[in-house]
Amino acid sequence: MAKLGVGIVGCGNISTIYMHNMPKFRNLKLVACADLRPEAAQAQAAQFGIEALSIEALLARPDIQIIVNLTTPSAHYGVSHAALSAGKHVFGEKPITVEANDAATLVAEASRRDLKLGCAPDTFLGGGGRTAREFVDTGRIGKVLYGTCFLMSHGMEHWHPDPTFFFKPGGGPILDMGPYYLAALINLLGPVASVQGRASAGFANRLVTSKGPMNGKTIAVETPTTVMSLLHFESGADIIFAMSWDVWKHGHPPIELYGTEGSLRVPDPNFFGGVVQYTEKGGDWISVTADDRPFGKPNWRSPNWADHIPNQANYRCLGIAELASAVLRGTPHRSSGALASHALEVKHAILKAGAEGGEIAVRSRVERPAPLSDVDAMALWGEETF
Repeated sequence: MAKLGVGIVGCGNISTIYMHNMPKFRNLKLVACADLRPEAAQAQAAQFGIEALSIEALLARPDIQIIVNLTTPSAHYGVSHAALSAGKHVFGEKPITVEANDAATLVAEASRRDLKLGCAPDTFLGGGGRTAREFVDTGRIGKVLYGTCFLMSHGMEHWHPDPTFFFKPGGGPILDMGPYYLAALINLLGPVASVQGRASAGFANRLVTSKGPMNGKTIAVETPTTVMSLLHFESGADIIFAMSWDVWKHGHPPIELYGTEGSLRVPDPNFFGGVVQYTEKGGDWISVTADDRPFGKPNWRSPNWADHIPNQANYRCLGIAELASAVLRGTPHRSSGALASHALEVKHAILKAGAEGGEIAVRSRVERPAPLSDVDAMALWGEETF
């Protein structure tokens, strides 16, 4: 069984779930990790039985073919470009970079070197996202005309040990959480053609109440924390798109699509599973769970959640495994840098529209990823059952 060696750069909060999940996938072998803080890399290496290296040494290792870039957003471009220059395939955390031009540069560099460039989120490849895609592709709700998309909470300062960068340039809900929702929408509807928007910050400062070194400290907000926009897709669909960290409580579902033959509720794209709901014209909601599909079964819960919150499906590394399969088979991959680059241009267009007003055209285009069948999904999993 062919396996590609993986090196992780960035050993912060998110790295643990990647390192925990990676051995469960068929084509991946976690080799080493690196971080600008050697003690962070050493701690993760000791926990997961791998090597801790400097970033330069990790990029030079011949037994590492894929670099997973889990650094903070401001470092994404530099690390990914260095990895591509070293001849490595790259899969990065979202957003692919902070600036849209830098993302386009990475996409071009990967293409020039005949390397794969991927980027989170890969949640649309989970059981919930695949079920929703099938409803759209088979015409169960007809042609999608309109829709709504909401992410609303009161930010990260109540759970993240150091939420500073979320409230600085390059952070905010549109760049941090928007990728999940835009990837889901692009997977369902195709590319975005133009946007309109409003952007603001509801609170000038944030008090950190999470456990950790920042507890009790105040963070000055330097980026919009509420963004409301209208997305016009090339397919003709118009979607209300709202991302906010200024809301204490709300009742909006994550994504609803309204078609000529019915409506569709898409599961929370932060996770891989969930329940799809649809209507046949004006009929009642009909629920279809993704629990019995590959990468749909609930398997994880956050230690920060209250007891009443149910487990969720969390299969981070799915996009890396799918990229590895594409490398081995010579086929396109789905959680691609091109998709992430297009989504980033959309996000910057929304912020520009929020600052300047008017309608902003999105120049880039990307094809919808090919649908992932249950058979091909199971082929990525290294265990017998979920």
